[in-house]
Amino acid sequence: MKKGQNNIFLVGPMGAGKTSVGRFLAAQLDKAFYDSDEELEKKLGVSLTWVFDLEGMAGFRQREKDMIDELSQLNNIVLSTGGGCVETPAVREMLHQRGVVVYMEVALETQLSRLKRDKKRPLLQGENPQEVLIRLWEEREPFYEQIADLIIVTDHRSIRDVCEDILKWLGRK
Repeated sequence: MKKGQNNIFLVGPMGAGKTSVGRFLAAQLDKAFYDSDEELEKKLGVSLTWVFDLEGMAGFRQREKDMIDELSQLNNIVLSTGGGCVETPAVREMLHQRGVVVYMEVALETQLSRLKRDKKRPLLQGENPQEVLIRLWEEREPFYEQIADLIIVTDHRSIRDVCEDILKWLGRK
């Protein structure tokens, strides 16, 4: 781990498997697990869709930044982040400075397959989710790569296999 940190931050697009892998990885490493979106919903007592509807993207990003700031200061955690958190420069800096960043990369076809029935993600509720996912990938992918200490492809792989690769990279297997 870098700079004495023992936190692992999972970044990547929707449908990459950050939350599923994060829960399993945290159990393997005996670390606490947090999902920034879930924690934000718990704190606010409302869905992220409601936040988007009421406050728009700017309001949501500010709340997300504050939540990630709070969570990333904890010690010995695995944190699954929202796919767009990397759009905020302060969040990229926090994650980079406070732990190991794992970019969970996933192909568009896999994302579409994993997300086809999802009704919780506000950005996918329009007419053409594929176009949205392509645009988001084009905007965010350079940021994922910029802060990643490790890049893991999650397509057609089990949660266990992805975790084993991360554990090997960490020198824990």
